[in-house]
Amino acid sequence: MRSSRYRRPLLPALAAVAALLASGCGSSSGGSSSGGSQTITYWSSDQGSSIADDVSILTPELNAFTQQTGVKVHLEVIGWKDLQNRVLAAATSGQGPDVVNIGNTWSATVQATGAFLPMSSDVMTQLGGGDRFLPGALAATGAPGKDPVGVPIYSAAYALYYNKAMFQAANIANAPATWDDFLADAKALTHAGQWGVSVEGGSTTENSHHAFTFSQQQGGAFFDASGKPTFDTPQNVAGIKQYVDFLGADKIADPSDAEYSNGTEAVKDFATGKAAMLLWQSADATLAKYGMKKGDYGIAPVPFPAAPPAGGKHVDSIVGGINLAVFANTKNKDAALKFVKFMTSKQTQIDLNKSFGSLPSVSDAYGDPAFQTDAAKVYQNVLATSAAPMPAIPQISQFQTLVGAVVKNLFADAASGQQITDQLVAGQLDQAQQKLQAGS
Repeated sequence: MRSSRYRRPLLPALAAVAALLASGCGSSSGGSSSGGSQTITYWSSDQGSSIADDVSILTPELNAFTQQTGVKVHLEVIGWKDLQNRVLAAATSGQGPDVVNIGNTWSATVQATGAFLPMSSDVMTQLGGGDRFLPGALAATGAPGKDPVGVPIYSAAYALYYNKAMFQAANIANAPATWDDFLADAKALTHAGQWGVSVEGGSTTENSHHAFTFSQQQGGAFFDASGKPTFDTPQNVAGIKQYVDFLGADKIADPSDAEYSNGTEAVKDFATGKAAMLLWQSADATLAKYGMKKGDYGIAPVPFPAAPPAGGKHVDSIVGGINLAVFANTKNKDAALKFVKFMTSKQTQIDLNKSFGSLPSVSDAYGDPAFQTDAAKVYQNVLATSAAPMPAIPQISQFQTLVGAVVKNLFADAASGQQITDQLVAGQLDQAQQKLQAGS
């Protein structure tokens, strides 16, 4: 186990979460030397269609790194349900890996723990220079004005996936560009054994992402300029109600979707013909696992309101992605940074992002034909023109947990037949805001 000497104070709310989980943290030794060989530990997020698939994709790359450097890598792939809690627990206990994946929306939260190595200009130089990374991706690595808490490894954005055969059968010529068209198409595509859209209604992470985007389109925000929470504004209520109504009032999503939470169930329903549309990040690898060919579906930007409300923003996605971070108390700093440099090198970026269906975080990888397809260009255009980063404030992780849970509960209510009203949404958002302010 790692030494517990590194115990920087967390924010009160983070400490409460992490303290409860620290005893269950599956941490390892953070590196060792045995028989002259050095070993580092890497916690990777689950990027593929299963943890087993991730291991099979990552293992050849890790072996190549070992051949180049002599440093072995102990890999643990952690599902999204557990990753955030594991990372926060490791941050407070000092018992964690050397290198870890973090969702880029968590960057400011983990930065506030003080447990991660700042990517100063000197460190960036060791990694080949900060100008190698896409500016938008690099911006989502911590709070403004501070050294990044990691570097981007995978970039992603949300898009609308649609089943071409189902659209043709319903005489729908094009992917919907507005929510009015989306709703009309989804209703036309909903009939016995088939739904207009599939959602991962039990996933707090997915829910928080959509809550942010739908709120932006309504002209809302969950925090003001000073970082004060503003959860229950009319704009936020309208955005969340619109999303939950897919399953509720609009009846274009299967009520069972309210229970989907593992990151593959909604995608599987789309791939197997149970739903005609899907709002998702980089689903190609998972769709292929379930037998759906690339020619079977199209990809388009997420729709916008036909008549944007006052203050509505032209935002259709979060700036999605994964960052690589190094624990500050690692005993293997040099080896860990060599690993980060390897994982963000041109060829490794090409190999990994091809396999996972995501986009590279470094500009020199985009010359590969895999990132010149029409689908890849949709994602690139979204990231360049209409994606927005989630607020870079320490409370953003709590926001995702609390507001994601509100949406989860509302989906469950809708699935049980309860009417989802503005008052119901506002009341639950108010309760979530009180929990955030109380530090729970």
